[in-house]
Amino acid sequence: MVLSDRDIKKALESGRIEISPVPDLKTQLGSCSIDLRLGNTFRVFEHSSNAYIDPSKKDYTKEITREVVVKSGENFVMQPGDFVLAVTLERVKIPNNLMGRLEGRSSLGRLGIVVHSTASIFDPGWDGKCVLELGNLGRMAVSLTVGMRICAMTFEELSSEAEVPYVMNKRSKYINQNGPDESKMHEEK
Repeated sequence: MVLSDRDIKKALESGRIEISPVPDLKTQLGSCSIDLRLGNTFRVFEHSSNAYIDPSKKDYTKEITREVVVKSGENFVMQPGDFVLAVTLERVKIPNNLMGRLEGRSSLGRLGIVVHSTASIFDPGWDGKCVLELGNLGRMAVSLTVGMRICAMTFEELSSEAEVPYVMNKRSKYINQNGPDESKMHEEK
């Protein structure tokens, strides 16, 4: 069952779901979701100086990506074909009996901006900032402003509490994530 706006408000008020900074419900709460805003940290790929990516190597991303920090209220321009990692302004903590699902906003999708290429599910027990896998599928550059509403998160009730929530799973690679961390695929065996 997906939580309604009423249920999301109750969950925020009771502390069942924690979002900080506290969202402005007048502008961020939808009928069954809450909008999250674009943070100021991006991870861009240095594709011009690397021929390929080898995800089995531990430090491959340090060689092919760099972090870019944009001042609050300023813009980050995505060129056609760009792919970057970004982070939400908000930190989200989900209890062990809910899951979160991140979706892009239609208004940005109509400009060619996709918010996540694959990772839309946030497991029960998630605690951290959400990393966005932003892509510009359009033919024109798009300017994104730090602090703009970039995505929406819905919450779904589980049939029972997760036996092994994300923060307790030994295979979880992005616990307490605060920035657009690079892929940790090399940790998989």
